[in-house]
Amino acid sequence: MATVMNTPARYGIGLLLAVVMTFLLLWGMQALISGGNNALTEAPRGNVLDFIRLKKEQQLTKKDRKPQKPPVPKAPPPQMQQPQMQQANPNALSTNTGFGADIQADLSLAGGLSLSGGDGDYLPIVKVAPIYPRRAQSRGIEGYVIVEFIVTKNGSVRDAIVIEAKPENIFNQAAMDAALKFKYKPRVVDGVAMEVAGVQNKISFQIEG
Repeated sequence: MATVMNTPARYGIGLLLAVVMTFLLLWGMQALISGGNNALTEAPRGNVLDFIRLKKEQQLTKKDRKPQKPPVPKAPPPQMQQPQMQQANPNALSTNTGFGADIQADLSLAGGLSLSGGDGDYLPIVKVAPIYPRRAQSRGIEGYVIVEFIVTKNGSVRDAIVIEAKPENIFNQAAMDAALKFKYKPRVVDGVAMEVAGVQNKISFQIEG
């Protein structure tokens, strides 16, 4: 028959096992704690690579500033057109002796056309050739007359007077009659037509050989 262990002996064995297990647990916990401290204090092994992100250098875009073109010069005033010459009364001329009546450009016409908008100075459009007086023509007399007048707002001529004549009182009336038939493009300032006083014209009377 198996010997049955008595109760005190079983308690003693159980107590011994409990003490052993307790010791083993404490020793294991101590080992874990020691290992963790070493892991924190021990220098890392191997090479450690530090990654630092650098911003790319911003490329400076150079703008080539081209020199500005100089402003386009204003167009020069157009050349003044030669006024048309009209014969006042061709039938009054002698068929045997020719003559010439030279009407020069307006003596006070200066500056030409204005370049601002639609404004502009007066311009001759039509100049009528004067009638050569029969008496002067028959006697072979030549000369000139300077006539002064007003160019009106509609381009006609008024108040013609003789400023200078050589010889006197020979070609005066013929020159004034011709001047009163002149036609002009009126002067325009700020879009408004204006009269021009003091316009002078030299009319020469010459007999052609």
